Amino acid sequence: MNDTFLIDPTTINITKLFPTPVAALVVPNHESLNKSLKEIILRHALESSGANLSNQGGWQSMEDFAQWSGPAGETLLAIGQSFVNQLSAVITPEHGLVNANLRWTFSAWANINHQGHSNALHGHPGSYWSGVYWVDDGRDEPGISTGGELVFHDPRGLMPTLLNPAVRMKIEGCLSAGLTHSVKPSSGTFLIFPSWFLHAVNRYEGARARVSVAFNFTV
Repeated sequence: MNDTFLIDPTTINITKLFPTPVAALVVPNHESLNKSLKEIILRHALESSGANLSNQGGWQSMEDFAQWSGPAGETLLAIGQSFVNQLSAVITPEHGLVNANLRWTFSAWANINHQGHSNALHGHPGSYWSGVYWVDDGRDEPGISTGGELVFHDPRGLMPTLLNPAVRMKIEGCLSAGLTHSVKPSSGTFLIFPSWFLHAVNRYEGARARVSVAFNFTV
């Protein structure tokens, strides 16, 4: 018996349910902003012992970035407010789903990682959106890898790979099912993602400090 049945792949209708957004924005003219932010953050790190949460080595400020970061911090926070509003909508009885124009409650903190530092796998409970802005990715040359990638873990866990790790879903956007997705830090890039999305930071191998600011947004 011939059990081969040829299917025209163009006749298959695929719906990819429950996507998880990770939004990236390269801030225009970020060089001047980054210079000011880096000076402020490095100076504050000398004055504060900071906190120890997910960071494995390195320095992390308290969640009071807005209180000491001055005009440069205000600019970055305003960008963050606008960014999460662009990614959000509100359901209203009168008009259904409408664009969000919310004044988000936020917390923000600065991070400095040196060679050998990383961040353990974690999420951000109690928030809706979380994000990171890379002030200085630590690279002296654009094409040189220095590690320290931001790594997102499939929220479905290992299930898609437990039966047979060699089998993959031949569907656009689904090849990483059960695995992880890495984002390379880049100076001037602002990344926003759902706060429940588990993530970690790989070991950083750069010769100079990597500086970033992290955020939580809630309503």
